[in-house]
Amino acid sequence: MGALRRAALALAALLDVSLAVLEVHVGSSLVFCVEGQQAVLPAWYTSHSQKKPYVSWMLNKSPVPFQILSYLGGKVKVEETDLKPRIGFLHSVPGHNISMFINATQEQDSGQYMCSVNMEDDTIRQGKDIGIINLTVLVPPAVPTCQLHGNAVVGANVTLMCSSKKGKPSPMYQWQREPPTLQVFFPPAQDRARGTLKLTNLTLEMSGVYVCRAENQAGSKNCSIVLEVHSTSTKAVIAAAVLGSLGALATIIFIAQKVVGYRRRKRDSQEEGANEIKEDAVAPKTPTWARRPASDTMSKTSTLSSIAGTRQPYGARAPSDTASILTTTGSYRGPPPRGGGRPPNLSPPAVNGTPRRRQDPAAAPVASLPPSSLARAGAVPVMVPAQSRAGSLV
Repeated sequence: MGALRRAALALAALLDVSLAVLEVHVGSSLVFCVEGQQAVLPAWYTSHSQKKPYVSWMLNKSPVPFQILSYLGGKVKVEETDLKPRIGFLHSVPGHNISMFINATQEQDSGQYMCSVNMEDDTIRQGKDIGIINLTVLVPPAVPTCQLHGNAVVGANVTLMCSSKKGKPSPMYQWQREPPTLQVFFPPAQDRARGTLKLTNLTLEMSGVYVCRAENQAGSKNCSIVLEVHSTSTKAVIAAAVLGSLGALATIIFIAQKVVGYRRRKRDSQEEGANEIKEDAVAPKTPTWARRPASDTMSKTSTLSSIAGTRQPYGARAPSDTASILTTTGSYRGPPPRGGGRPPNLSPPAVNGTPRRRQDPAAAPVASLPPSSLARAGAVPVMVPAQSRAGSLV
């Protein structure tokens, strides 16, 4: 009996010692949270010590882990990090439950979190005083974009594409055709990872609304596209109409350019002709006398008649003298006498009873009028060389 009692006491002492060893526990080593929601990292410790513990939470990110939350000497301390306004102990300390919360989680909050506890008078086992929790913040997909690649005509092949720029983990894609003709697609026509759907040998009945859903553990978002399959004849009509319109437009532009060019050339030629005329033309002579009434015309006629009445006959001259019929002043001396004889010697009329001295016809001009009177009478001045009595030119 004594030996058995001693063995039982030893076993109880051994169990008491084992229960007094400090150890940290975690509820789950993997925690998932949707972005924007609260994340809870569950942790607690076991110990028989009645003293206050030293608790520390750290985030293990490169290059080295850094402390974000701690409890020491009865005070809670939050370190200066991006998490400061959003973290804290889930329960009041000191206490055995040392769980931590993170509010309004963000994608960059994902990482490995470590919780450690230290007691002054408690035994610590190697590796048992630290709890490790991996947090993954899930990001729902962004609204995807739906696109159509190819020409949607009867008998052709097209590819519908769907992609989302954001999502953690990477979203998967699912295409389906909406009612009234509901249709779900499967590989190989659909690639869920890449978000593509291949439609081959199109028919008019394949027209409709196609919806793509991008989804992951955090949520899902949709986009849609309308597929309109056209017949080849419709395509040809549209193409012909477009080409016809382009041809008509080109013709109008060509004609307009021709008309503008013709008018421009015509205007330039007219301007050049006007410039040449202005450069080569001689200014008209201004008449030295103005128009006069009919009485002036009659006076001109009477003047010419008086000139003709007072002509003096020429004596016989050599034939060469006939070239000097017109003088430089435009007076007319009359033709030479026929037969080469001298004209009759007529006596000049007497003035106041005194006979007028007869002048030699060869020496004095028959009539001498000013050039202005001859010009008014219509005479044209002609320069004719005269001859001396010896027959030489003067």
